[in-house]
This record gives sequence, structure tokens and C-alpha cells, in this order.
Amino acid sequence: MPGRVEIRNIKKAYGSFLALDDVSLDIAPGEFLTLLGPSGSGKTTLLNVLAGFVRPDSGSITIDGAEFLLLPPHKRNLGMVFQNYALFPHMSVRRNVGYPLRLRGVSGAELDRRVEEALGLVQMAHLADRGVNALSGGQRQRVALARAIVFEPSILLMDEPLSALDKKLREHMQLELKRLHDRLGTTTVYVTHDQREALTLSDRIAVVNGGKIVQLGTPDEIYDRPKNKFVADFIGETRFLPVETSTSGALLYGRPLRTRDDWKDGDSDKPWLVIRPERLRWKGDETETANRIEAEATDVIYQGDSYLITVRMPDGIELDLRRGPDLGGKDLPERGQPIQLWLDREHTILVADKS
Repeated sequence: MPGRVEIRNIKKAYGSFLALDDVSLDIAPGEFLTLLGPSGSGKTTLLNVLAGFVRPDSGSITIDGAEFLLLPPHKRNLGMVFQNYALFPHMSVRRNVGYPLRLRGVSGAELDRRVEEALGLVQMAHLADRGVNALSGGQRQRVALARAIVFEPSILLMDEPLSALDKKLREHMQLELKRLHDRLGTTTVYVTHDQREALTLSDRIAVVNGGKIVQLGTPDEIYDRPKNKFVADFIGETRFLPVETSTSGALLYGRPLRTRDDWKDGDSDKPWLVIRPERLRWKGDETETANRIEAEATDVIYQGDSYLITVRMPDGIELDLRRGPDLGGKDLPERGQPIQLWLDREHTILVADKS
């Protein structure tokens, strides 16, 4: 199956700023890989190196065993979906989608067949003769996607294509993209800063920061086994509590912590306990001291699908937890009320500042 990507030791500097710092990465044929990171992390630079828009200072990229870096963008057989869609405003939907085929010398019935097929995949065949200026944001996104896949590229590159859409439409289009990828099986490299989008779409996620890939793994590995505090903080609604270590193990405010992975004194930098709002257990055995968190409720906010409860630790650190709407407002704490919470061992994750 075509579409294997091998990235080796890519470096790119702009003056004294190192945008990519010795990046190496393998992408399997048919894989949906997301480059996830904050603004300025290097994720878009890496995508542009793949696309041929940026020439790295050193390194190598091969696609199916062939060196890619010396090829100009138009000879790389890559489909690209831009953040602003980059559609031609003077052309109809049909002509926009057919443009890459005309550049490749495809015409007549074959061009028409492939355009209709691509538009059918994105459910836009009924608007084929409409001007793109008359389309909604979601429809333009579909046209841009059809144009990117119409010539059957070996690799599909997507640069934050859903960022301009409203929340509801963006979530709908995430599912549409996932279904389309499952159907086509095209190797896809997707850039986003939206961690929920990355978790929804990806086979694997490469978390990028400071020009480096700081963790590479499946969505559940990234979420449940973050390698350091940056990854844990960037993925999900995360708060941290400082942890002390001793020869007997980890301690939280003087109480023992039963952690998923052993952490002994001197293992690394001072660890932090990762707190996810949905992982905090509401009820527990009050005689159980390990993994118990005692705090004071400060806010209870109804958000439709859940209650957001904010609690304050004795040292002033605030945590959030979520409870489903099934409570119906019952058994919820009031402001100033003491509250006890627990973490199950498998959800008791410790991370250091760096790994």
C-alpha cells in the first residue's frame, strides 16, 4: 500500500530561532497522524516541509522509499487542504474540484467522472454548478477536501481545516473526516492545536513543542500516559498537585499515593499528580486514606451536560471535577462545604516537568 513516510533528522532555523530541531518520524501507509501543539511549536513548519513550501536546512524525507526534498510541490503527488480553503472565487464548485485534474492533463469524460465521484464522497454533488462564494463555511470546507482528493494523492496534508467553523459544525465535520479517511485509507497528516479534535480523528498523535516531538502515541496513550507535565497539561482539562517522594513511595499532603506506576525518591524531578475532572471519584470509603483528597467546595456550575464543581485545596490550589446531570442537583456540595474525593489507582498518574 503506498503512502509510507520516513522523516529523518529535519532541522529548520529562522535566524536564531530553531523551528524544527532534529525531527524524525515514521508514518505508516493509510495512517491518520495528527501534529498537535501550541502556536509556534513547529507543527505547521513540519507540514510545510512535507508539502515542499519550506526547504529544511538539513535532513531527509522519503515517500515510499523515494527522496522527496528535492521535488517541487507540484510534483509531490500530495493533496493539501488549507486553513482558508484557498478556493478560486471565480470558479464553480465543479471547476474548482476539477482544477488539479486539468493541471495533470485529464479531460473529457474521465475528468467529469472523477469530479462527480469526489463531490459524491463529500456530499456536494448537488451543488456542483454553484459558485463557491454562495457556499457556507462547511460547504467550502467540503469542496476544498474534494479538490484535495480528486487526483488520488498518495498523501493528504491538512492545515487546521476546521478552525474557521463554529463548534457544532466543527464537531460534525470531524466525524465526516474520520468516515472519509476510513473509506479512502489515504495517508493523512493533520495539523491542529485543538486537543479534542486530535483525540477524535487520529490513529496516532505527535505532540510538538519547541521544534521537537515530545511524545508520539495513540490517543489513549497520549491522554492516559503523558510523558511529562507539558503533554499532560496540553491534553484535556488538567490541573496538577505537587507530590513529595520518599523511599516508601509518593505522598500527597502527607498521605500515601497508590500510583499506577511506581515512583521512588530520586527517580526524576519533583513529580506532579495529574488531575482530570472526570477521573475524580465522588464517593469512597471514608476510612480509606490512600488517594484521598480533602478540599473545600468553592463553586458549583450547571453546564447542561454536567455540573462543574470547583474545589480548593488547603494550600490554595483549585481543582475542577465533573458530575453528570443525573444527580439532578441532589447531593451536590454547597460553597464552603468540606468535600472528600478519591482517585482510583489506575488514574493516579505522576509526571515530571521533563522526561
